[in-house]
Amino acid sequence: MGQITDHPSRLSVYLPDIHFANPIMPASGTFGFGKEAALLYDINRLGAAVVKGTTREPRHGNPLPRVTDCPSGLLNAVGLENPGVDAVVSHELPALRALFGGPIISNVCGFSIEEYAYVAARLDESPHIAMHELNISCPNVNHGGMSFGVDPASAAAVTRAVKRAARKPVYVKLSPNVTDITTIAKACADEGADGLTLINTLLGMRIDLRSRRPILGNTFGGLSGPAVYSVALRMIYQVYEAVNIPIIGVGGVCSARNVIEMMMAGAAAVQIGSANLVDYNTCVNIIDSLPGLMDELGIHNITDIIGEAHRK
Repeated sequence: MGQITDHPSRLSVYLPDIHFANPIMPASGTFGFGKEAALLYDINRLGAAVVKGTTREPRHGNPLPRVTDCPSGLLNAVGLENPGVDAVVSHELPALRALFGGPIISNVCGFSIEEYAYVAARLDESPHIAMHELNISCPNVNHGGMSFGVDPASAAAVTRAVKRAARKPVYVKLSPNVTDITTIAKACADEGADGLTLINTLLGMRIDLRSRRPILGNTFGGLSGPAVYSVALRMIYQVYEAVNIPIIGVGGVCSARNVIEMMMAGAAAVQIGSANLVDYNTCVNIIDSLPGLMDELGIHNITDIIGEAHRK
């Protein structure tokens, strides 16, 4: 089994029942199941590992092309390609645990409330999972996913079902493609969500000028990267004031300064997504940069700044 590299205690983050050596983790879908990343850098430097979105049955994903660039970010329509929950529990998670000693976070996906509950229950059986991220906000599939994340009643129903199916903590990943994200956040919190992850990608598209057709095989895809950072920051700030459960922030984070700012807005930990696809060392570079930036800003412990922007 991989061993966690020692980190200064000033970077430690404690969420209910879980200790993270630092607040940095790769966002689901940018880390796979860890095997490729482990060939590129020491993944035990990470605060946690968030694995690929998992459905009940294997999925081949959306038609090609699945990714295209755009100003200040990228669009993806991968479509939740994964080997299915049985293969994840029996193979992928034990293989990751052999490489990584820190907390492993699942990403629970589905196309019905029953599927979400089933996948959560199966993943909950794995001794390698520390907590679940409930993905009700994926915008790059044609049914399910985001449809649960844009309606408070649907978000509440799927949260309630998964909380009944799983014993381990459940963090609900919220969609930014809504009028009022605080309404969705409150609905999930009221049904027992242990925390929230926000935001997922914004819905977008590109058109090829020569073919005069949408570039992505799925027509629409999820916009990520620096373009969404300010939206993510605003929504984290709003949700922090609306609910009293921990928030994991994600969306366009590229630097240690972004991490500090997002934690000041209310995030207790931070995921790195698209930046990993530009430079696979982004997570560890940010971890290495945090102590110096904290010294510059007079921050002793990273947890001291959570929600600091709200303090009068």
